[in-house]
Amino acid sequence: MPGETPFGLERHRVRAAFERAARDYDAAAVLQHEVGTRLLERLELTTLAPARILDLGCGTGRATRVLRQRYPASRVVAADFAASMLRETRRRFRWRWRQPGLVCADAAALPFAEAGFDLVYCNLMLQWCDDLDACLHELRRVTGTHSLVLFSTLGPDTLRELRAAWRAVDEAEHVNAFIDMHDIGDALIRAGFVEPVMDVEHLTLTYADVYGLMRDLKR
Repeated sequence: MPGETPFGLERHRVRAAFERAARDYDAAAVLQHEVGTRLLERLELTTLAPARILDLGCGTGRATRVLRQRYPASRVVAADFAASMLRETRRRFRWRWRQPGLVCADAAALPFAEAGFDLVYCNLMLQWCDDLDACLHELRRVTGTHSLVLFSTLGPDTLRELRAAWRAVDEAEHVNAFIDMHDIGDALIRAGFVEPVMDVEHLTLTYADVYGLMRDLKR
């Protein structure tokens, strides 16, 4: 499809990296938290009253808790392909909060019934999907006619400084490639979504040196 990277992601290695990162993930995920907060703010623009909510790629469950607070009568399911992330989500909800449903699942093959969710929230997960069309078709399958899918992902300008620095070293691909917004919009239409609305925000994180950036990316 348009926007394919010159290399394929090795899903088992991606999953293993997230399994290792779960315990210290929140300390390094400044960008993920900021984007997630802005994405949740978009819910102020809708009057949707979802009965069932899916937090797909839930990570350590920060957004899951906000969704539970915002929609206390809703059934919230938190899904991630890294089991250790789900353990962190369970720990976050221990004692103070009713546990959400926790499901270890791959976005390209979701273990849910058709039209099972009224709202899907998905923050910075789709860039880890090798087959965007397959993931979007799954999202469309598990949502109803009047459901809402709210997601964020990374655009092609992401890590452009790091990519440029590596080009001064060799011709190999050291940085992930990210799909353009217009190609994502086309993929949404192919998947059967109606009237997708998309926009771009630019966020800049400044590091004193490349080692600090690489540490955060690894974590």
